[in-house]
This record gives sequence, C-alpha cells and structure tokens, in this order.
Amino acid sequence: MQMKLAERLRARAQQLAMNAREVAEQARVNRSFVYDIMRGRSEHPNLEKLDKIAKVLKVDRNWLLHGRGEVEGEEPDMGGEPDGFVAIPSVEVTASMGGGKLVADEVETGEPYHFKSSWITHSLRANPANLRIMHVEGDSMMPTLHDGDVVLVDLGRALPTPPGIFVLFDGMGLVAKRLEHIPNSDPPQVRIISDNTFYSPYERTAEEIKIIGRIRWFGREI
Repeated sequence: MQMKLAERLRARAQQLAMNAREVAEQARVNRSFVYDIMRGRSEHPNLEKLDKIAKVLKVDRNWLLHGRGEVEGEEPDMGGEPDGFVAIPSVEVTASMGGGKLVADEVETGEPYHFKSSWITHSLRANPANLRIMHVEGDSMMPTLHDGDVVLVDLGRALPTPPGIFVLFDGMGLVAKRLEHIPNSDPPQVRIISDNTFYSPYERTAEEIKIIGRIRWFGREI
C-alpha cells in the first residue's frame, strides 16, 4: 500500500512521542498547518513550513513527501491501517453535557479508533477526514448518552436539520445536546434539548451558537 504524507508524518511524530501541537510549537508553524497535513487535507503543503517540520522530526523533507531520504535513527513502523479500515483521530476535547466546558484547541491524543471503511462510506455517508472521536461528560443526555461515553462526531454535518444530537458551543461552553430548528423563526432559532428531563430546554439564535458537528455513533464500557 502506498503511504501518503499524512501517514508518514503521523507515524514519525508518534515514534518520537509527539502530538500535532508539540510538532507545530517546536517547528514554529501554525497548528492548523500540521493538523491539515495529518488529516490528509493538505497533500501539497508550503515547502518552507514543511522543512521546519522535517527538522523537528529529524527527517529529510523528501522522506515526508515521497518516503525517500534520510531518517535519524530507525524509520517508524509503516505497517499502515488494518485492511478495509479507516483511522479516526481521538481528540482532546470534552463535550460537556453539564455546565459546559470551553474549548481552546483540538489536540489529537492517544491511539486512533478504527472503523470499517464501507460502514463510514455507505452507512454514515461521511468523509473520514471530517470525523473525530470525543468523550462526553455529565448526565443531561441520560439515558441516551452516559458520562464517559465515546462519541463519533461528523464535523461535516453542522446544520440542525434533520433534528439530532450535536456537539455545539452554546455561548457558555461546549455541550452535547439534541437540536431542532424552530420553523418560521426570524432570525433563525434552534431549540436545545436535554434528554434528561431534569434539565429544561432553552433556545438560541443561529448566530449565538456554533455547531461543531453531529454525533453519529457512540460506545461505552460496561
């Protein structure tokens, strides 16, 4: 299987026990530049910035681009993803279901979760580059979601139609809630609903919130 720039960068950073934020900080480039490469969104990045990243990772730039060139020490394991599966990054963001939690940044952490490519493509009809694994906390979405659940969030679905469960910034913090558009509202409004009836629904205008993405799947330990 032919490896891509994103896979070589991720493998080398993981070998050096570095995350995307640390690579960006040491290379003195924007974090988004590193994130975009790691997620496969930038296969032809700025070469001057890529040189800085290569220096931090102690490899030739051509090794990152084409897999040819010097690598200090041993090359990272390039076994690739399991056949027929796609890796979804787990990010260091907590979607709070209680009082909310502000998000300063999205940082990849730990091992990615692997899902069947056919399920992502045909069942979810999603682009893997738009998917993230997050964790939720709190009890306001009980019994649907429990504290500590793992959720798969589709960043490409940021409209509350049809209604569903989303991760959003509601003006106070990052929350996981059920959203529905209020018909004929002017300006457009959404109703933010907790499945736990102890918490009252509330409304916000579309401009007052920022929808991060729709929750498409969840998992939990028993």
